[in-house]
Formats: sequence, structure tokens, C-alpha cells
Amino acid sequence: MAGRLADKVAIVTGGASGMGRSGVIRFLEEGARVVVGDLNEENGNTFIEELNSKGFGNSARFVRADVSDEGDTRAMVQSAIENFGRLDVMWNNAGIGGAFGPITDVSVEDWDFTFAVLVRGVFLGTKHAAKAMISQGTGGSIINTASVAALGGGLAPHAYSGAKAAVVNFTMTSAVELGPNKIRANAILPGGILTPLMHQGKPEEAGKVFEEIQPIGRVGVGEDIAEAALFLASDESSFISGESLKVDGGLMAVGAKLWGRLAGSEKAHEVAGVNRGTTGVRSEWRKLED
Repeated sequence: MAGRLADKVAIVTGGASGMGRSGVIRFLEEGARVVVGDLNEENGNTFIEELNSKGFGNSARFVRADVSDEGDTRAMVQSAIENFGRLDVMWNNAGIGGAFGPITDVSVEDWDFTFAVLVRGVFLGTKHAAKAMISQGTGGSIINTASVAALGGGLAPHAYSGAKAAVVNFTMTSAVELGPNKIRANAILPGGILTPLMHQGKPEEAGKVFEEIQPIGRVGVGEDIAEAALFLASDESSFISGESLKVDGGLMAVGAKLWGRLAGSEKAHEVAGVNRGTTGVRSEWRKLED
């Protein structure tokens, strides 16, 4: 039986780890051919070797890409077309924790870096995917990873929350503009998902927090987001566009104040810096003077 993404070609940014990695595997299992975009070349090559060992070698390619760089994004889209002939799904998923610390101590450079990856990256991915999809004339699906942090305060650092709120709005405006071209744009808003970016090397501690506060009683995993992305990528969601889908175990329904409960955040006003996630580039922090 043909898979739900049979004959479709997808790009997943941030696809070598976390939620993106889970999504790549699900897309391949459902018959898609996938370009894995990621800044971390070591993770990307290792992942492709793993996919080769599972028999997906002919259906997956890795492209090292900085999603905040237009040339890299253009090349990533071109790779999908050159290797697989088309592009049907663009999942703008690459993310970082970004700038953290008191507003009065966050540097302009760290703020701009956060928005470059989380917002400019979504814009560039949408821009170049849309060009390809419009040229094909057969429509497509654009999926943007936002966050429940977009919906209120106390869920994440302000730079991250603000950037994700921008993604939610940009998704809606994209859906309006691209709809006549049969291109759908939707956002996924993950809650507490146990990925390296979220747990910061302390998975048991982070997992316990979310088990306690999420009504569903467990922490989310990458596969939960992958299933949502699969639905939005498939023709099953053909009449859904401009939507922001919360996948959070009921976290926002019950109301959440996470800042101060997760590893390191209890000292959020004692340090400042930037969390570069799993990019392979070192994160930085500095202790603030009293």
C-alpha cells in the first residue's frame, strides 16, 4: 500500500536532530523523498549513514545549511529539485534556544542572531520553497515550527517567545498570499518536547517537570511532532491553511509558568548569553554582576 506521502518530495530543516529527525524518519516511512537540511554537518552525515543502513539511502540527501543565509536556503531547495525533481513540502523546523537573560543585559548581537535563525530562517524557507512550488503549478505544503511560547509570557526567554510569535503571524499572512497558488501554510506549536534543545543535558529533570504540569501526564517526544507534521504535509489536511496547531499535551489549556522550573531557568536573571542548540556552534553565557 502506498504511503501517505508517496511521490512527494520534502525538505526538513534542523532535520538531523530532535523533532526534525523524527519527522524525516516518518516522512520516509510514508513514501516521501527527503532533503535533510542542518547546520551541524557531523550530525547530518551520521544520520544519513543511519538512514542508508535502514534502506532509505536512495530517498534521502543531506545538505549543510544555515537557514538564516539566503544562499544556503536557495541551494537546499535546488538540491531537492536536482535530486528528486520537485518540491512538495517545506518544513521550516530549524531552531535554537537563542538569547537569554534579563532584557537589560541581552546583547543586540544575541537578539539579532535569535531572530535570524527563528524568523528570517522561516521567511527564507518559505520564500524559496514557494518559488519552486509556484513554478511547478501543483501547490504544496509549508509547515513552520513555532512554539506555545508564542502564546504568552513565562514559557521561554523573551527573544525566543517573540520570535515564535512572529512565526505564527507570518504563517497566517503566508497562507493568505499563497493560497491562490494551492500552497498551504501552517504552524506547529510544540509544548514540552524532550529534545536536546529543551532538556539541556538533563532529560530526567525536564521530563519530570512536564509530567507534573501537563494534563496528559507525560512529556512529549519528537515522534509526537512528527505525526503532526505528517498530517499537515499530507493530502489529509488539504483544506487546512493558516492554522497554528498546538501539540502540547494540554499544557496551554491548563496554563503554564515554566520559566524558573526548567534546568537553569531558576537563575535566569543571574546570567545572560545565547543558546545555539545542536548547531555544533558553542553556546555562550556570562554571569551578571550584582
